[in-house]
Amino acid sequence: MDTRRTTGRALDRRTLLRGAAGMTAAAGIATVAGIGTAGPAFAYGWSRTLQQGLSGADVTELQIRVGGWAAAGAQQTYLAWDGAFGSATDGAVRRFQSAYGLSADGVVGPQTQSVLNSLESADGSTAHFEWSEFQSKDGSGFSNGKVGAAQVKENVRRLMYKLEAVRKKAGNSAITINSGFRSVAHNASVGGASNSMHVYGVAADIVVTGHTTLQVYRIAETCGFSGLEAYTHSWQHVDSRVQYPSYGSGSWWWESGVV
Repeated sequence: MDTRRTTGRALDRRTLLRGAAGMTAAAGIATVAGIGTAGPAFAYGWSRTLQQGLSGADVTELQIRVGGWAAAGAQQTYLAWDGAFGSATDGAVRRFQSAYGLSADGVVGPQTQSVLNSLESADGSTAHFEWSEFQSKDGSGFSNGKVGAAQVKENVRRLMYKLEAVRKKAGNSAITINSGFRSVAHNASVGGASNSMHVYGVAADIVVTGHTTLQVYRIAETCGFSGLEAYTHSWQHVDSRVQYPSYGSGSWWWESGVV
């Protein structure tokens, strides 16, 4: 749950992150975040200004962090993690910049990089989510799923950044994670589908404070989620199945259609 928002901890951490972001960027320390690796830990080291036409591991990391800004309205689209800064990445960056009060020019320089880094935490999670919120409720942590624990954790990290976008679009409302990663055994015990996206760490069932499930569904339609369960439940299921074709569920599934 998003309980840190009512404490001084979040402010202290964000302040620390901003300072560390500038120091690390100046040092030019970069961490590559490939799909099969754990993500960067503290203050990603943006070593250059990014803009349309560039490519590289830092562009991939950018795409992870602005993936929740994939569309301006309800659209079955997502931002690919391909390391190529094209028009889709440019659009996502501009929407991110506008939401955070930056000049929406699509150029990812020091100011935008600082805001991007303010959304990460020292342990590699994000500013408003903890790893523990996404761990399997049977005590398995990130283990005993259908992929290894390190892969699950990276998948969860990418999911967290999309959920940061949901939170921002919901007026910075707190998000409760009802279910994140599930071990195979826990997934079976709760009646989940055998190939549920939860067993890979690419799905979450969420409740957004002050918002109906229908409202959350509509927000999620803009965030690059390819799996949306019907909004008739007391929670909203979101997942990124199309971005993980090797997991065997590579088609769009918006159960309530476009709302």
